[in-house]
Amino acid sequence: MTKIKSEQMATILAYTSPARSHLFPLMPVLDELARRGHRIVLRTLASQVQVGSERGFDAGPVSPAVEALEHTDWRARIALQSLRMNAEVFCARGAHDGPDLQRALDEVRPDAALVDYNCWGALMAAEAWGGPWATFCPYPLPLPSRDAPPYGPGLAPARGAPGRARDRFMRPLISVILERQIRPALNRLRRQVGLDRLDSAQEWFGQPPLMLYMSAEPFEYPRRDWPANVVMIGPCAWDPPAKAPDWLRRTTRPIVLVNTSTEFQDDGGLVRVALEALAEEPVCVVATQPTGELAGLPRMPANARVERFLPHAAVLERAVCAVTHGGMGSTQKALAYGVPVCAVPFGRDQFEVARRVEIACAGTRLPARRLRPDRLRYKVREAIDLAAGARRIAAAFAAAGGPRAGADAFEARLLHRGAIASERSAAAGGGDAAAIRA
Repeated sequence: MTKIKSEQMATILAYTSPARSHLFPLMPVLDELARRGHRIVLRTLASQVQVGSERGFDAGPVSPAVEALEHTDWRARIALQSLRMNAEVFCARGAHDGPDLQRALDEVRPDAALVDYNCWGALMAAEAWGGPWATFCPYPLPLPSRDAPPYGPGLAPARGAPGRARDRFMRPLISVILERQIRPALNRLRRQVGLDRLDSAQEWFGQPPLMLYMSAEPFEYPRRDWPANVVMIGPCAWDPPAKAPDWLRRTTRPIVLVNTSTEFQDDGGLVRVALEALAEEPVCVVATQPTGELAGLPRMPANARVERFLPHAAVLERAVCAVTHGGMGSTQKALAYGVPVCAVPFGRDQFEVARRVEIACAGTRLPARRLRPDRLRYKVREAIDLAAGARRIAAAFAAAGGPRAGADAFEARLLHRGAIASERSAAAGGGDAAAIRA
């Protein structure tokens, strides 16, 4: 790689929502930008400030008022209700994360900003700021497309006339949520920072100059109408550095990883059912339950181990299947290792993620309402047989470029108008520039 002149280095302010599942995929991109000499200022959830500091970033917490507003969508009975409840939380947080980012902009005076797509107020503040800014999205992008089913319920892509009729019926229902509930809230946030109102909630997708989308086709549904500001870079899986525990190194059986959400959503039943379902299988079950009560678990089977938190990389290197709650981070991380997934969605974006697993033939899908030991055992066995599909997705993720592609796009589009990418391309024979969609 050619050396970048010191005057080209920038101070980059990164701002995330209070969720590890959003911070962790961003870390490799920030690491890559820092490796290239840029100064990284990070504002994230308080519990992870030390993690950012250990990476060499100038790290600090987001406003406590932002963290105090927690999701309650796990109480929702249907996917559309969950979508509405999530939007309410993002709007409520926006009243705090917008001013919080503005204070950080005034204090840091960065050359560019990179803002979590779930920080609605902060996105408005970044747009109003007037400097170079981008957003990143580590979950299925709720972007309307003629080539994809309506977002939210986890519908399979349309096939034939019945599927197209279904989509024509469903799109207005979801549009009602966007236009009647989300758009007025977005416009209130925009008005507070002096921005023009949106005539349609869908206009919002075109506002960021750059959107780093942490997925890739064909796991994401292929589309002919991606906006020019969207750059797919793959999942950018990351764990805090940690030594593999001794008990894991001593394990000789094939591993099935079971994990639940890092934000509470009452999905602890997944671990309980998995322990029962796989107790007699010739595998080692390794389960992580960051938010549930470990004391409420049944007697531990001889082939199982449950931890509050365990970095998944060392486990996935030896896993034959990952049973997930359908969270985008844990699901894509498993697939990035070529490990097939059995996705059991409980809410949020998990219906969409689980359906993508199924459509990609990279694993299986079992709705939480149908969760039972015998059904889960069957779905895990079925998923293990789909390892070839998981490896195909892993190859697609790797080809998307990951953190290097994200840093290239950020530099080329926001910092130096392509100068850095062109310099690297000339040195490398043109390979890097091909990763950036102009």
